[in-house]
Amino acid sequence: MVKMKRFLVLVMVMMLTFSLIACSGSSETNSSTKTNANGDDKSKFVTITMMVLGDKPTNGQLEKVMEEVNAKLKEKANAKLELKWIEWADYMTKYNLTLASGEPVDLIITATDWLDAWGNAKKGAFMDITDLLPKYAPKTWEEVSDENWEQTKYDGKIVMIPEDSFTQWVNHGFFYRTDWAKEFGITEPIKDFETLGKYFQGIKDNKPGVIPWDSPGTNVTTAWGYTTSYSDAIELPITTGVFPIYWGKSHEDPYTVTSPVFEDIFIDYAKMMKDWADKGYWRDDVLNYKGDTRALFQAGKTGADQHHTETFSGLRTQMDAKQPGSEIDMFAWSDTRNNLISMSVTHGATAVGAHSKNPERALMVYDLIRNDEEIYKLFNYGLEGVQYEIKDGKRVRPEGYDETKHAFSSNFWGGRVDKFEIPSADKWEGMPEMYAEYDKIKKPYPYGRFVFNSTPVEAEISALSQVTAQMVPAIAFGKAGDPEKAVKDFRKRLNAAGYEKVLKEIQKQMDEYKKLVEGN
Repeated sequence: MVKMKRFLVLVMVMMLTFSLIACSGSSETNSSTKTNANGDDKSKFVTITMMVLGDKPTNGQLEKVMEEVNAKLKEKANAKLELKWIEWADYMTKYNLTLASGEPVDLIITATDWLDAWGNAKKGAFMDITDLLPKYAPKTWEEVSDENWEQTKYDGKIVMIPEDSFTQWVNHGFFYRTDWAKEFGITEPIKDFETLGKYFQGIKDNKPGVIPWDSPGTNVTTAWGYTTSYSDAIELPITTGVFPIYWGKSHEDPYTVTSPVFEDIFIDYAKMMKDWADKGYWRDDVLNYKGDTRALFQAGKTGADQHHTETFSGLRTQMDAKQPGSEIDMFAWSDTRNNLISMSVTHGATAVGAHSKNPERALMVYDLIRNDEEIYKLFNYGLEGVQYEIKDGKRVRPEGYDETKHAFSSNFWGGRVDKFEIPSADKWEGMPEMYAEYDKIKKPYPYGRFVFNSTPVEAEISALSQVTAQMVPAIAFGKAGDPEKAVKDFRKRLNAAGYEKVLKEIQKQMDEYKKLVEGN
């Protein structure tokens, strides 16, 4: 009887063992069709949303390109991608409101230096993707260095993916007509604001009907430019509205927090802008103007345009077609005293939304866009034969290309890589030399791991931002009356809004950051 019981037990154990083996075999077979190697169930087709900055194209080409992109994504990730556009008009407000709303956006283009990534991370807008990245974006995980991953961490957790394998410079400056400058006796490249003023005066004196610098009243970047050109200050990644009030003292002393607004340099700046306004270097109603000034520059209706190096790289060749015989150059803010800081690897980045319903699949899609050459080229350049052709290794426009009918843009600024870039024939061939000159003088970005905790001074920063919005545009375009009085009033209002309290808090945190970086 005992032997019989033992026999029955043995039979039951064997049956259970075979059952487990069978189940295991079934699971493995199932995983080959429903899951990837890491166990994410891909049997369910999902839609991944990506939040991008820009005005949505309306000519139908976006939809045609995305149809091709999504065919590839369905095949490789059983997913489709939809772009959620945040229009340029009042983009910062719309961007932050969307993130604050709790909307389940999957992928989010962000940046620590112009899209308030740290502020949004603090508010819980981004998901901790530390553990997800190796499993669901393995190629990206391997490509990004440990040092660069450190710059994407908030509270010790990775909350974004850096765009760290793409060569670009977005240092700002003025674009101007060198053919006109030579007419006015300016034969050397413009490297300071004083010479730029002489150029503007040359237009006033010699080019009837041309506005020296036609600009929308929201463009107050001359305040940045003047600070960079005439001091060694480095902008801190702390948003205070339309103008950053707080800066690092210099590359040699990046941990001492200061403000150009409370130094003589800002009075000098205000005086120059008032002088330029009085001389008519821009339209009288500049503060209310919202026209397309780049188009006016290309049409020869204004003598200057203002943006960064990457814009210049394409604009230079465009001018050859739109203004034959014209020549343009760029006066970069760094030209005056070589005050040029390398770009942060999080100037362009991608986060996963905190309320994403499919974060694993979202990272798979990102990994494909960044590392699958076919998908990358579709998503960044469009359809070969429609948006571009390749001749002599460069992208050119196909015969019959019409910008209105055929233009395409996905505004993907969160994961471009040099390895898949196709040089554009529209990009000025002299850019490598310009990059090489920048490489000679650039200094490392010192604030890659600095994450400002604004909690103790949130109310004050909000108040300071309101003050800059109200006063900086008027000062920047010489519409604030007596410049010295205007700057003094500006300082007074900043002090009333909590300038000193915020300064002390930033300095306190910067001192801690210095210990982190220097290890003492």
